Amino acid sequence: WAYDPGIRAVLIEGAGDRAFCAGGDVRAVYEAGKGISGARDFTSVFFAEEYRIILGIHHYPKPYVALLDGITMGGGAGVSVNGAYRVATEKTMFAMPETGIGLFPDVGATRFLNLCPGRIGRYLGLTGARLGAADALYCGFATHFVPRERLPELKAAMFACDWPQGAGHPQVEAVLRRFAADPGAAPLAARRGMIDRCFAGDTMEAILAALDAETADAAWAAETRAALLAKSPTSLRITLRQLVLGHGMDLAAALKLEYRMTQHVMAGHDFYEGIRAVLIDKDQQPRWRPPSLAAVDEAMTAGYFASLGDGELAL
Repeated sequence: WAYDPGIRAVLIEGAGDRAFCAGGDVRAVYEAGKGISGARDFTSVFFAEEYRIILGIHHYPKPYVALLDGITMGGGAGVSVNGAYRVATEKTMFAMPETGIGLFPDVGATRFLNLCPGRIGRYLGLTGARLGAADALYCGFATHFVPRERLPELKAAMFACDWPQGAGHPQVEAVLRRFAADPGAAPLAARRGMIDRCFAGDTMEAILAALDAETADAAWAAETRAALLAKSPTSLRITLRQLVLGHGMDLAAALKLEYRMTQHVMAGHDFYEGIRAVLIDKDQQPRWRPPSLAAVDEAMTAGYFASLGDGELAL
């Protein structure tokens, strides 16, 4: 499509009316890693192919438009946020919930979470908090808001463009401007001061202590602290380190870092336990190992960032 002169732009949307893309790929990774189905090398091949596709989307030479109508999580963020145009609707529910399944926010999140205002990216990456359209725009995950009922008109207008050679982006931008609306105030903007204070520390202990001491909205702080303590302790440690290390990285560097981390995670325990608890048995009672932040030391955390030697991601 990138080099086919008959194709002037790419538009992607979800099948059905519930989600854009909810990251259901993790179940296939789980089954391969556990030896239930698929090739044993699937956990390395899958992430490598996914990340190469994401980098291709990021550098796509033609307009690339994603309609984020409904649930947009995990891999769904990867194939949208890294592209040129992302259209949110009132049904958009955006999140990077990986710390709740023993993983970490990947698919380029090292870069795009660090581009959020203040420390909001850390907050979202560690907690997996869910966002609506206004917050998605505020964070830069979406570029436009269009009411769901107008999406058919938007698509029809895009298909009706005369597409003069080389003028794809101006055409698309003109259509998006015509349909764009105001989603209202972003709730995150009102909480940014608290989030910046509470997530300023470079250790989980500092973040938890800051939440415990927060008085501007003690209920929110307590709820956020409790949510963090329910996540995989290992995931919290490596996610925070990932976002600190990855500040200022371009997408290629971010994906190489994340690939290295995925392969160490696939060799561990918590990812498989998280998928079991959330998607397989659905008991919502993961038994993390190690079970506490205190038991995840610096050496253990650093191990998730160790070189893979000849197994590093080639882009």
